[in-house]
Amino acid sequence: MQREAMEYDVVVVGGGPAGLAAAVRLKQLAVADAGEISVCLIEKSAEIGGHILSGAVMDPKALAELFPDWQAQGAPLKALVSEDRFLILKEAGAAQIPNWLLPDCFHNEGNYVISLGNLCRWLGEEAEALGVEIYPGFAGAEVLYNEDGSVKGVATGDMGLLKDGTPGPAHQPGMELHAKYTLFAEGCRGHLGKQLEERFNLRVGADPQVYGIGIKELWEIKPERHQPGLVIHTGGWPLAPDTYGGGFLYHMEDNLVSVGFVTGLGYTNPYLSPYEEFQRLKTNPEIRTFLEGGKRVAYGARAIAAGGLQSLPKLVFPGGALVGDDAGFLNASRIKGSHCAIKTGSLAAEAAFAAVVAGRSNDELSAYPAAFKKSWLYDELYTARNFKPWMAKGLHYGGLMFGIEQLIFRGKAPWTLHHSGPDHSRLKRAADCQPIIYPKPDGVVTFDRLSSVFISNTNHAENQPCHLRLKDAAVPVKVNLALYDAPEQRYCPAGVYEIVHDAQGQNPALLINAQNCVHCKTCDIKDPTQNINWVVPQGGEGPNYPNM
Repeated sequence: MQREAMEYDVVVVGGGPAGLAAAVRLKQLAVADAGEISVCLIEKSAEIGGHILSGAVMDPKALAELFPDWQAQGAPLKALVSEDRFLILKEAGAAQIPNWLLPDCFHNEGNYVISLGNLCRWLGEEAEALGVEIYPGFAGAEVLYNEDGSVKGVATGDMGLLKDGTPGPAHQPGMELHAKYTLFAEGCRGHLGKQLEERFNLRVGADPQVYGIGIKELWEIKPERHQPGLVIHTGGWPLAPDTYGGGFLYHMEDNLVSVGFVTGLGYTNPYLSPYEEFQRLKTNPEIRTFLEGGKRVAYGARAIAAGGLQSLPKLVFPGGALVGDDAGFLNASRIKGSHCAIKTGSLAAEAAFAAVVAGRSNDELSAYPAAFKKSWLYDELYTARNFKPWMAKGLHYGGLMFGIEQLIFRGKAPWTLHHSGPDHSRLKRAADCQPIIYPKPDGVVTFDRLSSVFISNTNHAENQPCHLRLKDAAVPVKVNLALYDAPEQRYCPAGVYEIVHDAQGQNPALLINAQNCVHCKTCDIKDPTQNINWVVPQGGEGPNYPNM
């Protein structure tokens, strides 16, 4: 069946903070100009906010630029940060770093503990009120190109395909969405963004992107243990000093607490499991004391792009632009990205609006990167540019050097450090590493993967093409298992990858439980042979996160 096509001035791919901010800003500019601009936004989740996961402590600066009266309009920022604590953990205790010793990036005065998913739901309502056409449940599956090579738009994925890729009885072809400009806001390691970077050589001159995986649970805790606005960050245990990562515990409103752990995906030991490290974090007395007697209500995981300014690709190409975490906009030193997403979405929208009004189409929106370089966001990311390279040298040395750089040079040191290589290249062979023995879950504060996936509300129709594609089906056993003891079994936080054997315990094979996938993209990033390619499943499928 032939796909139908719809025409817009601007198509936005992704309903996170960057995409929604772009859509809102486009319509705001049209209202101010007493003109019209047609804007369509598609989102792979069944509802806006359903796939959104973040810590999150939010700097409201970019939101205030987009909506100066955001408080009066009811934006869901309710828990103003009341206290910061930074703890260096040991297995059975912790030492708190005095706040006066902490660099500015670890201070959260004026910030809010939020659910980013709920903020996106609110932004979606505001966008629709302004006239944005929003289509949740439609995943951007393919980039479309004009004859001159410029981006023409995107096509949504077919629905009702069978496992072998042939149309089933309920098959419906995808829709083509054509635009003068297409803004890609898919989040970290975007499926289409990755293709665009390769096609247009957007990473020439940029450092490799480096990533972390953030794993998070939402807890309802006892009222007497709840301190609205309390923000706790941790370093040290359970990770070794040479492995980047740390924990967080954020007190929201209504006795809700977000607890989570970020593991840098540049780790070297293939036996390390980010999921199990997170479970160990919760056994530390400083964390456990808040959770005991409470109830775990949600779980999820998401990769984050942490390379900073030197890892940003070229942002524009003929017919479109990358915004938010699709480009890698995140300030790892502040452990924040939503304000970066909103700002870049707004800047790209302003460039696209000016181009459409001028009668242009499908060219490069050069005004967007130019505006970024003049913005407060560029200054902020420049100040933080050496954080991740320093921390890659170890918690103690890296933390000391970054602290000195911030205190003495205020982030304006006359040097820029660089990332040594992509995360997937850093794994050592299993034979050269020590296995890590993790404790069994207690069912009180620590849990197994499958019970965690259950409360992520993840759902995929089983009779559809697998969205986790292997470039070579022989590699998982011949290379990954043989050299690295199948690390995909451990780096996946959802139990998607499993080595199975026949009845005689022979002939190992990789079993992919794609129905468990929470769309974190870690496999696409960390697979040592880059043999796994994450593509979008049928629209509307995946996790369904409440209040995350």
